[in-house]
Order: sequence, then structure tokens, then C-alpha cells
Amino acid sequence: MLLSPAPDPRVIHAADGVDLATYEFGNAGAPPVLAVHGFASSASANWLDTGWVRDVTRAGFRVIGYDQRGHGASGKPHSPSAYSVEILAADVDAVLHAYCVDRVAYLGYSLGARVGWQAAHIWPRRITRAVLGGIPSGDPLRRFRLDSARDFIAHGAVVSDRLTSTYLDMAGRIPGNDLEALVALVEGMRGGTEPSALNAPAQPVLFATGSEDRILPASQELAGIAPRGRFFEIPGRNHFNAPTARPFRSAAIAFLAEQNA
Repeated sequence: MLLSPAPDPRVIHAADGVDLATYEFGNAGAPPVLAVHGFASSASANWLDTGWVRDVTRAGFRVIGYDQRGHGASGKPHSPSAYSVEILAADVDAVLHAYCVDRVAYLGYSLGARVGWQAAHIWPRRITRAVLGGIPSGDPLRRFRLDSARDFIAHGAVVSDRLTSTYLDMAGRIPGNDLEALVALVEGMRGGTEPSALNAPAQPVLFATGSEDRILPASQELAGIAPRGRFFEIPGRNHFNAPTARPFRSAAIAFLAEQNA
């Protein structure tokens, strides 16, 4: 599988001054797609290394991606006050403004999908349609043990909680991740705005979740409350390996292409 090499990032500034590392692929004149990655991932890990950038650009789109704050080559504040779904959605606006994009299709996975739900609700004309992969209702990291995670970071203490241990292990495997920043993100987003019928995007939205993902029913529920939502079940995939599934990419690209038909 031939994949494009990761380009050097173009660094822009968020509204509060945090650096955001952004990336652009494909023909500059092609219809744009904004790709936003999941928790503890990066633009490269979520979209470039998995073949998404290759396939989406081959389908005639321009892909703009960025490392969300706390991730990749972007700034990594350690204060929970630097993170909320509203702040992360404002970063979407900063990226689109920097690239002079007035209208865009949105592609998000997990945390990126949560941000996409909020951004699509705020900017119903700017975001034309959205693919929201692996999005649950509620707060998916409500059970994350902040105290255990901080003890692990500070002292190497054993983490007994399975969910917390899984996410810390996943985050620790990706070079450049800052565990303190990621824990701050979890804390900062707690108690914030969650997806509901009151803030459901009005645009066409394709929801996609793995058949082996525990959040499958919750994702289907969100598809049901979105006025123009539809659902694609990614066969044989869980939350962590769904982005690598070719059927997911094919369904998403077909959905994105509908706006140009």
C-alpha cells in the first residue's frame, strides 16, 4: 500500500494562542474535506497512515487535516481550562479561516466526531455534510480515572481500572504524545456539552461505528436523532481498528461524493 509521506506542518494559531499543526493534501482547487482525528491520535496516524488521505484525494477531494490541541505537533496545554468541546470546535474555525475555506465537508473519528457534531451545529452553512465515525452519546471517558492516571504519570503506579489503563497504553505508544496534556483534555471536557436532539446537526450526516464497538447502540441512537442522519455499521471492527477498514473509507467517500453529484 503506497501512502503519501507526511508533509511538514503549517502551524497556525488558535483563538487563545495555542499552536495548531495543520496539513494539506491534494489539488488546492478540489472540494475540501476537513479531517479531524480521535483522542490520543494525530492527523498522520488517523488519516495518512491508514490510507484515508490517499483514497479521499484520489476521489477528487482536497484534504485538510490538523493535530488537535494536546496531540501530535500541536500545542499541548496542561491546564484543563484549555479544553472543552466548544474550544475544540473553535479550533475548527481557526483552521478553516487560515486556509480561506468558506464551505467544507467534515470527516471526524471518535473525539474528532464529537467535535464535528458541535461544529456542524454551530456552522450549519459552512459545514456542508459530515462523516462522524465512532461517536457515542454522552461522555465516552466519564469512567476514566483521573487520579489513577496522574499517579501513573507521576510515580509509575499500576493502573487497575481497565478503561484507564487501555487509554494510557494506547496514548503511550504514539511518539510525541504528552500524557499530562491528554489527561487535562479528559478533565476539561467533563461535564460539557454533549450530543442531543437539541444540538443535532441539520446537514446530511453519515454515522459509522464498528460492529464490535461497545458504543454501537449509542452511535445508532445519535443517527436516529439527527434529522438527516444515516448509519453504516463497519463489519468486524472495534473502536480502535475501525479507521483502518476499507468498507468504512468506501462508504464515507461515496457519501462525500453525493454533494458533487
